[in-house]
Order: sequence, then C-alpha cells, then structure tokens
Amino acid sequence: MPLALLALAVGAFGIGTTEFVMMGLLPEVADDLHISIPTAGHLVSAYALGVVIGAPLLAAVTARMSRRTVLIALMALFVAGNAASALAPDHSWLLVARFVSGLPHGAFFGVGAVVATNMVAPERKARSVSLMFLGLTVANIAGVPVATLMGQHLGWRATFLGVSAIGLAAIASLALLIPHDRASAPSAGLRGEVAALKSLPVWLALGTTVAGFGALFAAYSYVTPMLTDAAGYADASVTLLLALFGVGATIGNLLGGRLADHSMRRTLFAGLLSLAAVLALFPLLMSTAWSAALAVTLLGMAAFVTGSPLNLMVMEKAASAPSLASSANQAAFNLANAGGAWIGGLALAAGFGVTSPALAGAALAVLGLGVATVAYAVDQRRTAPRAGRERVVAGHVPQQTETALH
Repeated sequence: MPLALLALAVGAFGIGTTEFVMMGLLPEVADDLHISIPTAGHLVSAYALGVVIGAPLLAAVTARMSRRTVLIALMALFVAGNAASALAPDHSWLLVARFVSGLPHGAFFGVGAVVATNMVAPERKARSVSLMFLGLTVANIAGVPVATLMGQHLGWRATFLGVSAIGLAAIASLALLIPHDRASAPSAGLRGEVAALKSLPVWLALGTTVAGFGALFAAYSYVTPMLTDAAGYADASVTLLLALFGVGATIGNLLGGRLADHSMRRTLFAGLLSLAAVLALFPLLMSTAWSAALAVTLLGMAAFVTGSPLNLMVMEKAASAPSLASSANQAAFNLANAGGAWIGGLALAAGFGVTSPALAGAALAVLGLGVATVAYAVDQRRTAPRAGRERVVAGHVPQQTETALH
C-alpha cells in the first residue's frame, strides 16, 4: 500500500477527533460561555450541518482542480475552523466556527477516497479506502479520549488548538506524500458532475448508507445511559467503554476493506445482517457488565464493516463523478447521524425502556438490508439485457454462468 495513504489517515484522524470530541466537552463549553447544555448541543448540530452542506458543494466546485491541491486546501479550511473555535468569544461565534469546521469534512473523505483508489490496483480499492478511514476509527480510540481529557484539564479551547495542530501535520503530510496530479477538467463540466447523481442506483446506495448508519446512531447516541442504567457501569467508566467501540470500529473497518475487495455486495449484506443481529441482542447483552462491553465492541465492528463497500459502491454507480458521489455519501452518513439519533430518541420518549433505541436501530438495519436488496435487483435487471446483447453480438450460444454478487 502507498505511503501516501498515511497522509490521508492523518487528516481523517484530525477530522474524526474534532467531530466527536464536542460531545464530551459540552459541560465545559456550557459553563465557560454561560449557556445551557441543550444550547451547547447545537454546536454538534452546527458541525453536522456544515458536513451536509459542504460535502457535495465543495466537491462540485473543486471538480476541475488538482485533487492534491483540493485536499491541502480542505485541510487548511479545517485548521482555520478549529482555530476560530478556540478563539471564539461567545456562543454565536463558536456556532459559526463549528459550522466552518464541518464544511471540509465530507469533501476531504470524498476526494481522498478517489485519490486512495487511484493509487492501488483494482483488487485493492476497498482496502485502500479502509486504510484512509482507519484514521477516523483510531480517533475514537485515542484522539477523542485524549482531546476530552485535555479539554477537562486545560480548558476546551486548548482542545481545538490541539486539533488545529493535527490539521497542520496533515497538511505537511499531504504536501510531502500525495503525488502531484493534473487538474481534472471533465468534459461534462459541473452540470455533468451533478447529473451523474441522478441515477437510481446512486440514490439506492446513498439510501443504504442513511438506513445502515442510522441504525448505528439510533443506538450509539444513547449508549451512555444504557451502560450506566442497564449494565450498571459508573459514569467514569464510560470513556473507556467508548474506546472499546473505537477498537471494534477499527477492526470492522479493516476487515470490511479486505472482504469487500473479494465481494463488495456480500460484505455489505453480511455487515447489515450482523448489525441487525447485534442491535436486536442489545437488551440481553446490556444485562451484565461483561456482555455490555462485548456489545459495544461488536456494535463498532458490525457497523464499520459496511463502510468501505458502501463508499466504493456509490463511487462505482457514479463513475463520471466519483469525488462528488463519495462526498455525497459522507453527507448521507451525517444525515444518518441526525436521523438515527432522532428515531432512537422517539423510542425512549415513548417509554419503551433505556435499551429501546437499539431495537429501533435493528429495524433500521433491516430497512437498510431491504434497500441494498432492491439495489442489487436493479443492478441485475440492468446488466442482464446488456449481457444478452453481448452474447448475440459475439455469435456464441449462451452458456450458463454463475452471477457474482458484485
């Protein structure tokens, strides 16, 4: 694997750290800025909104630029947003800074995925994407806990200065390791890039992302009360248990990349089935301390097995606009974050119990499996007539062949 993937992973590490660290710093931010915890929670939403808006927008407007230049510029915007967060004088300025910090998130992963897949042989594409996303999952193991501790002991502003430093290291790595490339100028232009997203297979792939990762966030958004109220853990133990989620996500990410290079569709189906099963068993697994720790680890594994195949599928379905499609998939991921948390909250508000968000997540995973099955059926219908025409043109008698699930 090219060493340049390390530069992409460093950028992903910084992005993953700043995305999730705010959830652990809400009390410190609220106390310092004299606002309530719910008001401080808007800072999480502002970042997600920046991702949803920035992912397709920045990918589209930079489509003609050198991808190396785009990656460096996006990380420079990331540094500026986090530095502005550290220096924000009040809640309103911090809200804007968090929005700016989220703008480059999706486009960085979108363009980075294209760069990663172009540097390796076709049979290693999924693995290259998983190595880039390794930075995101490792951030949950090391970056977020360390940044949270830094914020608790040195102040939350120090955390965002630290994240800015990670961004500067990523810029240096990108400039040093990413090979120079020519600016791409697709003949169809921006309109053609956007038109590539209009096909049904692309939207079915994006729908699978929303449902599949919505299943994850329906449960993960409320995993802390599950661990404390159902499994009996003390509040101080939750950070360590969330690191176990990061360990599981890292294993699942690497496993998914390797398996998807052999069969992208089978890996996706297996991941969604595993996710549904783990979430359905959550009420039982949360009954004891040891099984709750296992459940958190398995949740990370099952969810992130699907990451690489989903990203690769969206890129393949929009082959004429892979950067824009992959960036749109990151926007779908953040829609899943917001939507999954909302659905899980509905289950809690209805009085179904502290582990009910996991069951809501299991239903979403089954929905994602259904969307993926429809996408597979559409692909089969589209490829069958083309295969028939090719056999007729070749002048051979059709032979019975086994259709691969990718």
